[in-house]
Amino acid sequence: MEDINKKPKYIAEVLTEALPYIKKFRGKVIVIKYGGNAMSDENLKEGFARDVVLMKLVGMHPVVIHGGGPQIGETLNKLGKKSTFIEGMRVTDSETMDIVETVLGGVVNKEIVNLINHFGGKAVGLCGKDGGLIEAKKMFVLGPDLREKIDLGHVGDVHNIDKSVIEEIIKDDSIPVVAPVGTDKSGQSYNINADLVAGKVAEILKAEKLIMLTNTKGLLDENGKVLTGVSVEEVDKLISDRIIHGGMLPKIRSALDAVHGGIQTSHIIDGRVQHAVLLEILTDEGVGTLIHRQNK
Repeated sequence: MEDINKKPKYIAEVLTEALPYIKKFRGKVIVIKYGGNAMSDENLKEGFARDVVLMKLVGMHPVVIHGGGPQIGETLNKLGKKSTFIEGMRVTDSETMDIVETVLGGVVNKEIVNLINHFGGKAVGLCGKDGGLIEAKKMFVLGPDLREKIDLGHVGDVHNIDKSVIEEIIKDDSIPVVAPVGTDKSGQSYNINADLVAGKVAEILKAEKLIMLTNTKGLLDENGKVLTGVSVEEVDKLISDRIIHGGMLPKIRSALDAVHGGIQTSHIIDGRVQHAVLLEILTDEGVGTLIHRQNK
């Protein structure tokens, strides 16, 4: 039989460990890229919403940038459209772009907002097109010979972010939830990788942390072992050695750019772990990989 005195003691120990982190990050902006299994498993979705609400209640300012790749893929499959990926980016024609906007800006964004509000938060959903929040530019990727530019269709990169849109929501004591769709100066819509948007938002808001939820335990070395703490230089070598490749590249590059841009730390964490965000922010051990500058 479980000792009934153990649970209160355990809770007290957890709170004691979390206290200095709560104090350190109070009043700080923490950008979270939300995606992967954490968006598809009901228990994980509820856990994430609770984490974000608790962060806000103890004085942090979470900003959520969400993906929706699986949901987009599922919708495309139902319509008989095949998805093609190049360097982790979905090739997006005009019809696919319409579907992306509907799924990200409508279905997925509203679900996240409703869930956060259900657990006591005050979330405000945004599409990157709202209020000119995200100005996009067309993205090309280089072919295998590193000379040919491959056209991905309506796939964009971040040209500019109007931080005032997000700052006003934070000032209103609300939680911004952003869908990664932007427009260029002509009004053309672009599908933008959520990792890229999260990194740029973290930079422009001068966030304390950038946290990216993934479907892996973190950044892995050549032996499949989790690297709990690495410098920017060490990550660069993992990329050049092609240990990091494919769909992980946009995520890692965004994390690196954020650190180069002045963010204290970027985190690649396992979104399949219940309450992964709180465990990474408020405990000594964490649940993923922390990326920092060499002189940290």
